[in-house]
Amino acid sequence: MMKLFTLLVTAAVVASPVSANDTLAEVKTGGLIFAQSDDVSMAEEDLFISASEVRVDYVFENSSDKDVESLVAFPMPDITGRLDGDTAISDYDSDNFLHFSTVQDGRPIKANLQQRVVSLGIDVTDEFAKLGIPVMPMSPKTADALAKLPETVRKDWIARGLVYPMADGAGKVDLVPLWTLRSTYWWRTVFPAKKRVSVQHRYQPAVGGTVAISFLENGEAKGERFEQYARKYCLDGDFVRTAQQRASEAEAGGANYTESWISYVLSTGSNWAGPIRRFQLTVDKGKPGSLISFCGSSVQKIGPTTFRMTAEDFDPEKDFDILILNPPEAQ
Repeated sequence: MMKLFTLLVTAAVVASPVSANDTLAEVKTGGLIFAQSDDVSMAEEDLFISASEVRVDYVFENSSDKDVESLVAFPMPDITGRLDGDTAISDYDSDNFLHFSTVQDGRPIKANLQQRVVSLGIDVTDEFAKLGIPVMPMSPKTADALAKLPETVRKDWIARGLVYPMADGAGKVDLVPLWTLRSTYWWRTVFPAKKRVSVQHRYQPAVGGTVAISFLENGEAKGERFEQYARKYCLDGDFVRTAQQRASEAEAGGANYTESWISYVLSTGSNWAGPIRRFQLTVDKGKPGSLISFCGSSVQKIGPTTFRMTAEDFDPEKDFDILILNPPEAQ
């Protein structure tokens, strides 16, 4: 049974409307997946999540009397072009836009990268390669390349929904990417018979958020957005009341708190044989003055900004979402 855990800190928040231009959409990330095997299980998973880094340390165990060769993969989150708003990717010019790295038994792994471009369910990767169009929708290099497309290709891509023509105030028409980039790092590995293998990987999460508190409606705990937050982040009464109180104070001249959203696809751990025998999750909220809320069980505060939960024979069934309310920079 999942229990509610929230941390309350003295805060000054303001409830105000948030437009699309003031929002960064979080991008869900997760852990490793691997070709299914009845012989290899996850003995341990130690997961650390903060707004600046995700660290995952695994210990796998091959219980059979034969070596198991397997394909291991890290699916990067899908990146889809948008007409408005933005995603929380900080490095649009790198294929490794999350700065992913991995180590196995102390040795760095050089992973292969597969990237596919999909539009309306159709793979158009080869077409992009032929025309020399960068595949990252949000990259400035992509915008420059699209501006140089031949007119026949331009019309064809508009008709097929790969791009959308958008005019600026001066009448210039730019092509906005609408395709989806799917990227996966992968490598082959061997799990020796009757042995344990340690794997660590690191990356920078794509943290979404707003420039103000957005889940209160005119200072009240109501409305569709509030209900969504309450379910997703397990908001409790004390958390909400604190937000309302500080919102009222902020209206008298205080500065806004901001929201940060971090999503982790915890259910990828269930791709391994059996439950995770020992699971540990550590969450760091960043600043001592921040508020944090997430769904968890038996969570303990272990430091000024860190919280931990542990479980035995853990079988992840749902993804993990974190809400952080950040104090103004001056505080």
